[in-house]
Amino acid sequence: MELTDEQAAVRDVVREFAREEIRPTALEADRSQEFPEDVWDGLAELDLTSLTVPEEYGGYDAGPVTAAIVNEEVAYGMLAVATALSVHSLATSCLAEFGSEEQKERWLPEMATGRPVGAFALSEPHAGSNPAEMSTEARREGDEYVVNGEKQWITNGKRAGVYILFAKTDRDDPSTVTQFLVPGDVDGLTVGEKEDKLGLRASDTTSLTFDDVRIPAENRLTEEGKGLSAAFHILTGGRIAIAAQSVGLAQCALDEAIRYSRDREQFDRPIADIQTIRHKLAEMQTRTQAARLLTRDAAETRTTDDAALEASMAKYFASETAMFVANEAVQIHGGYGYVTETDVERLYRDAKITEIYEGTTEIQKTVIARELLG
Repeated sequence: MELTDEQAAVRDVVREFAREEIRPTALEADRSQEFPEDVWDGLAELDLTSLTVPEEYGGYDAGPVTAAIVNEEVAYGMLAVATALSVHSLATSCLAEFGSEEQKERWLPEMATGRPVGAFALSEPHAGSNPAEMSTEARREGDEYVVNGEKQWITNGKRAGVYILFAKTDRDDPSTVTQFLVPGDVDGLTVGEKEDKLGLRASDTTSLTFDDVRIPAENRLTEEGKGLSAAFHILTGGRIAIAAQSVGLAQCALDEAIRYSRDREQFDRPIADIQTIRHKLAEMQTRTQAARLLTRDAAETRTTDDAALEASMAKYFASETAMFVANEAVQIHGGYGYVTETDVERLYRDAKITEIYEGTTEIQKTVIARELLG
């Protein structure tokens, strides 16, 4: 798929930033489990924190293909940063698509600059793959909603100043899921401690507890009962973003494997001359490019259609490709691939989450089959 001149220029700018500014911070951010805020500010200076903010509110308003390109290149630098960016973009997408004019004018110009950071609060401790089972309730009381419940696996949980919340207006009725905007400084909202994760360690992932949190009724983003369909619609774009990030991670692991295979000598020659290694690299390249093309096709389809089928195919294949390529990169590095001084060890740990978040591999297969069979 050929990129336009503008898309190619965006790719080149983001690629340089990822290699020069993001990637050098990745190992230390992983060790310290601290998000690189200077990198975030750099993304804001490039207008990348406004990817899904309309131009009239100070945003970039990138099309789906451009957004996929950005996500791929940022993930090449560090998946934790790309994940934070895509979730922030989910939040601004929700506001842009479902918010009132007053809500958009209040929040989008600031969020376009990267502060406040946005978060997307859908999953719960006992409701992940099936969000209709959520128990968080937003009960109407006059001109307010009173929110009680708990959310889990919230990316940007501690960093966020705006939460897009999904809650039932009637805890016992799955058809009442509704979408709300919750400012980060409301009374009764408690952000849990950061999860100690296998990978994606620089990204803060937390729980959220709502204890009689009162929000104005005008903070409701959808009609009562329309929140779940809104979430699924927005998450289609989110799945394309994760697919693109998976491609970026796979490309990074592949590049590391190529570099190492040229430098590492065994039996008086570079291991790149050994047929077994060459065949590994050939398969890694082929899968990575196939994942890229599936992702770009999904993004292109998204410009005119919902693209649920294409997004799930891309997310399924690209995430499994990321895991495969990272695993092969570790194998090519041998013992050096197993120690924390190398990038491929981190990439291997980071890759696993791509098969889980924004809908597991199993959920993607379910969506694909449903779209095929009706």
